Amino acid sequence: MSVTNLTLNNGVELPALGFGVFQSPPEETAAAVSEALKAGYRHIDTAAAYMNEREVGQAIAESGIDRDELFIETKVWISDYGYDETFRAFDKSAGKLGLEQLDLFILHQPLPTDFQKTLDAYRALEALYADGKVRAIGVSNFMPNHLTDLLQSTDVVTAVNQIEIHPYFQQKELLALNAEHGILNQAWSPIGGITFYREGNGGSTLDDPTIASIARAHGKTPAQVMLRWHLQQGRSAIPKSVKPHRIGENFDVFDFELTADELIHIDGLDEGVRRGPEPAELTLETHGRAIPEA
Repeated sequence: MSVTNLTLNNGVELPALGFGVFQSPPEETAAAVSEALKAGYRHIDTAAAYMNEREVGQAIAESGIDRDELFIETKVWISDYGYDETFRAFDKSAGKLGLEQLDLFILHQPLPTDFQKTLDAYRALEALYADGKVRAIGVSNFMPNHLTDLLQSTDVVTAVNQIEIHPYFQQKELLALNAEHGILNQAWSPIGGITFYREGNGGSTLDDPTIASIARAHGKTPAQVMLRWHLQQGRSAIPKSVKPHRIGENFDVFDFELTADELIHIDGLDEGVRRGPEPAELTLETHGRAIPEA
């Protein structure tokens, strides 16, 4: 099975389809990551705030897979923003993961109420990158204004912006801005699982009749169709599951191709309504949490 790779703006390659562990309980994470690695995933995404980096590291260590075959990314939480604080955040994450070098190190959110602290954190990422501690640096949930301010104030163009993207919320302006600067669009909640985060925002993308019709035409599931939609539009996608059959199913997306019309139909499902947290509303007062040492 051929796994599509994407190339970041610094020449580093990553598998386009990654495996996510957002909201995976620590006690289930090691088994889920082990299952994903057995299924063929070589790109794993976690975060300090998920509180399961240690279990991800356990699965990596027990897999027997050469480190050079894996692409591991994790994220700094806002509680650890600041220049010196972000160096400490790297030590915490790398220690829990059992790795000396991270493939991608990301700022998990902008901190609009103290964007200077966000910039200081990013400058620490730049220093870690210059020192070879990380192979690439990125951001997550940065909206156009955050991204513009970052680009104007720092030296290394971020390699990735990991954002909420699924058929019901496509953020096309942000996708275009990222692409304009050579920043890879990486989708979290790529099959719309976060649609249940907010009340009153309609049904699940998994039940959408347009996607279901396309899935039947290809003998695939709605989830597989949505992941294929991301890949064909040049995005990285990070689905998550702790169920072995879903983990394998989500990886089985490299043996079919959506038509141009099918892509257009899925593009037409955009409702423009965010399901996940609003980036501008996150503050240390409301979302700060202590990240344990390694």
